[in-house]
Amino acid sequence: MKRFPLLAALMLSACSAGPAPAQTGMPFVSTPVAEFNSPWAMTFLPGRGVPMTGMALVTEKGGKLWLVDTAKGTRIEVTGVPKVDAGGQGGLGDVIVHPDFAGNGIIYLSWAEAGDANTRGAAVGRGKLVMDGKTARIDGLQVIWRQVPKVTGRGHFGHRLAFGPDKMLYIASGERQKFTPAQDMNSNLGKILRLTETGGIPADNPFAKEGGVKAQIWTSGQRNPLGFAFDAQDRLWAQEMGPAGGDELNLIIKGRNYGYPIVSNGNHYDGRDIPDHNTRPEFEAPKITWNPVISPGGLIVYSGDKFPAWKGNIFIGGLSSQALVRVAIDGDSAKEAERFDMGERIREVEQGLDGAIWLLEDGGRMLKLTPKP
Repeated sequence: MKRFPLLAALMLSACSAGPAPAQTGMPFVSTPVAEFNSPWAMTFLPGRGVPMTGMALVTEKGGKLWLVDTAKGTRIEVTGVPKVDAGGQGGLGDVIVHPDFAGNGIIYLSWAEAGDANTRGAAVGRGKLVMDGKTARIDGLQVIWRQVPKVTGRGHFGHRLAFGPDKMLYIASGERQKFTPAQDMNSNLGKILRLTETGGIPADNPFAKEGGVKAQIWTSGQRNPLGFAFDAQDRLWAQEMGPAGGDELNLIIKGRNYGYPIVSNGNHYDGRDIPDHNTRPEFEAPKITWNPVISPGGLIVYSGDKFPAWKGNIFIGGLSSQALVRVAIDGDSAKEAERFDMGERIREVEQGLDGAIWLLEDGGRMLKLTPKP
């Protein structure tokens, strides 16, 4: 049984994870630190001396990037940001730092950019973050990747970024609400891509010898991945926004096809059926599907010391569910363990340098979660 839109609040799929009981007594204190206009992503700066160490970068979908002093809640607008095509689900997206940021100051951004004839697509660029007194800027921003092809519409850019333990850059690319590109190996829509730090093709990519866009592909058959992170075993976990039902948590394995739009544990929004994952075992099946959906936002694998009982757990921000979802990992299996009702749409989850958990609400607030005394 799948979830249909009008029955979302009433039905649970027999093959899906139902919601864990919402917490009434929170094990953490939630402290508002700053407020933004439609924030989308954040990252913490792991070094490069005073005053940058411990500061955070926060993107706003409309096109602004902020350098935030998280201790004081003050911020500086960062100049040199690319022009974005803001609207719908598009705009300024993710921000991460180079693995050697402390030495080179390089950051990475993703954004939606305009093309010809009312088309658009995601792009990724890198440049050097420079702080000069009370100002901050990006120097030498260069585009290193683009979605191919640019298409009409303003949905499903994906464009999450992560560096792996291999120091390769992983890019989550949504299928732009066009369905079939997720299975088209001559398009990088609906895929997870793997590139070098400057946008080159690693020789050990599964399709590297084929050349062209196909050489970028790490996995295929994704719909709209909006969060991913590596665990302590160097495995990549990614959540994916499902259609009408069927949000997913996937363990990302080199060269695998995850089946969309051929299979999904949800349906099309017009009610048309999509066969379930178990009907096509040649496709990699999700570790968890949610029905009703959680509408997943950002994702982390927690590794800090402030919440030692949660080490190795996955935390996912919930948009329509207005929740912080904790997922426990057991080998290659995963299960929702706990759901914290946050009362607001949670767009982004990050771990601070001190092990605190940080959230961005769609409505604008930046929150710091610390253990309850």
